[in-house]
Amino acid sequence: MPDAPSLPTLSRQRAWIGGAPYPSADGRGFETLNPATNQPLCHVEIAGEPEVEAAVAAAEAGFAVWSAMGGTARGRVLKRAAEILRARTRELSVLETLDTGKPIAEAQSVDVASGADCLEYYGGLAATLHGEHVDLGAAWNHSFFYTRREPLGVCTGIGAWNYPIQIACWKAAPALACGNAMVFKPAELTPLTATKLAEVFKEAGLPDGAFNVVHGFAETGRLLTRHPRIAKVSLTGEVGTGKKVMADAAGSLKQVTLELGGKSPLLVFADADLDNAVSAALMANFFTQGEICSNGTRVFVEESARDAFLDKLVARTQAMRIGDPMDPATHVGALISREHRDKVLGYIEAGRAEGARLLCGGEIPDDPALAEGNFVTPAIFDGCTDDMKIVHDEIFGPVLSVLTFGSEDEAIARANATPYGLAAGVFTRDLARAHRAVARLQAGTCWINNYNLTPIEMPFGGVKQSGIGRENGRAAIEHYSQLKSVYVEMGDVDCPY
Repeated sequence: MPDAPSLPTLSRQRAWIGGAPYPSADGRGFETLNPATNQPLCHVEIAGEPEVEAAVAAAEAGFAVWSAMGGTARGRVLKRAAEILRARTRELSVLETLDTGKPIAEAQSVDVASGADCLEYYGGLAATLHGEHVDLGAAWNHSFFYTRREPLGVCTGIGAWNYPIQIACWKAAPALACGNAMVFKPAELTPLTATKLAEVFKEAGLPDGAFNVVHGFAETGRLLTRHPRIAKVSLTGEVGTGKKVMADAAGSLKQVTLELGGKSPLLVFADADLDNAVSAALMANFFTQGEICSNGTRVFVEESARDAFLDKLVARTQAMRIGDPMDPATHVGALISREHRDKVLGYIEAGRAEGARLLCGGEIPDDPALAEGNFVTPAIFDGCTDDMKIVHDEIFGPVLSVLTFGSEDEAIARANATPYGLAAGVFTRDLARAHRAVARLQAGTCWINNYNLTPIEMPFGGVKQSGIGRENGRAAIEHYSQLKSVYVEMGDVDCPY
């Protein structure tokens, strides 16, 4: 087994404004903790109104330079940033693991890699962004119009704590490709890698001010979402937070993209390849300790396949290794905070109290080496009903609920009986049924015979209370740019006066 990586000495985390660290005016701050030990990692300075105003002003100055560059030049910078990010994978993965508690193997193979893919993809798109020309013909004196695709201006990105550097890239890359500037606020629980991304952008040649970072809690976020000179806000977070952000943005009619929570269904029909279906259920519930918004935590299994599915699922879950996130052999790391761990344990107790049968897990591990961290063993509940708290509430932890169904119509109706609509999955060998089912599922992102794969080329987002707008793919360009229509008269003005 490879040695675990050595831990870095972390410096005080300050805002990054105008291409450099920016000290807080009043010195307020907080300690960020390692979820695996609950020991402090470093001090983080809170950005108040002076720092936010400085960040917006720097972004406006950066926007003036960046938006004047051609798409090819902007793309070159983003692709260079992707190269630097990949070269620093080891360093950034260690920081991500310290910050989030997720296994180092995940941080290396997914978090940093997917962020680099995002930068490279939008670097390639930057030179292709354009409007269109339409000739109106002889009836209009051969007049014509054309459209210009223009940036919005200064955008705000507000990140979540489960995928800090990936989410920062998902928001920054399309914004920058379109010529915008960004002020990014990482989640207060995971502040470490956003500034590193800012350093990467600077090294890649991004003009100072085009990407800024401010730290803080809800107060800092509100300074951004209510700021009159910010044109757009993109949030990844909880539904309640998304509603508040949307209300704030309404004050100046900001554009919004909201990628919010979910309680997504995973439908397993009896004819499915059960080994693959179990693999998907594990990935859809226990990857990143279950702290993924799109997770398929309601696993609906056709009644005739239930016993075989559960036998495979429980055996493989019990074989998973929970341990030190820095150990490359670890499968399940630590939940983000002690408060969140206790919330997850509370849901597990609620599941028992409501009559669900706990087949395995759902406990604090007895390993003394893990005693100070926020660890919970992966839990599987059987005998669940749709009205149980563990079935209808988003838990955001390693808790899987198994439900059974008798017919396709029943499965679809129950899957859709939720205020959420972020994701859904279907496992079956009958592809006609698979396509029929996903057409009826009320979810913005669906998978057939797999789950939670999000290639950067594929738009990602939800319906109902799971969000507004899309991230990734060409669809994101529509959310970070605006069209200007220009009519060109080729004849005389027709006027009856």
